[in-house]
Amino acid sequence: MELLKQAIMEKGSVISEGVLKVDHFLNHQIDTNLMIAIGKEFADKFKSNQITKVLTLESSGIAPSFMAAQDLSVPLVFARKRKSITMNEDVYSSMVYSFTKEVTNEISVSKSFLSYGDRVLIIDDFLANGQAALGLANIVEQAGAKVSGIGIVIEKSFQEGRMKLEEAGYRVESLARIQSLHNGKVSFLEESALIK
Repeated sequence: MELLKQAIMEKGSVISEGVLKVDHFLNHQIDTNLMIAIGKEFADKFKSNQITKVLTLESSGIAPSFMAAQDLSVPLVFARKRKSITMNEDVYSSMVYSFTKEVTNEISVSKSFLSYGDRVLIIDDFLANGQAALGLANIVEQAGAKVSGIGIVIEKSFQEGRMKLEEAGYRVESLARIQSLHNGKVSFLEESALIK
């Protein structure tokens, strides 16, 4: 997605060989026009899958997921990283390790929001090692629902996340695939390299 790649090049900053900071448009301050375009792109990619719910993880996945859910005319559900006092024990949960925050979180979704037979599109802001997406997929499967696809805003293709998700049988669609974060520069996988 050229608009997203442009935002990464103009507003993103490379912190290290493994960390890209995109807080100017995605995960702190949100470029709402870009999120609308991202949501439409995800909706277009998955519209033939009869999606009934969009699922993400708080908080950075909410903006692109909201736009996709709106375009698909389905509810958005987000997994919480911390249970509030209003969430009783009637939840689906999974453990997820965050490599950027170096912490393991128990993520939870109320059982009343995912049902047997739901066709769920999972959306996340980043794909690196695949832990968040696999945790969300585990929650979907606990509910007896189906993961109809996984949409990723930015994929670090030099890490193993995509391989893990595809080996588990999931369809993965990423809007920007980063080949490397070397010498402070972002390089993207070329479209020709993506054709198998």
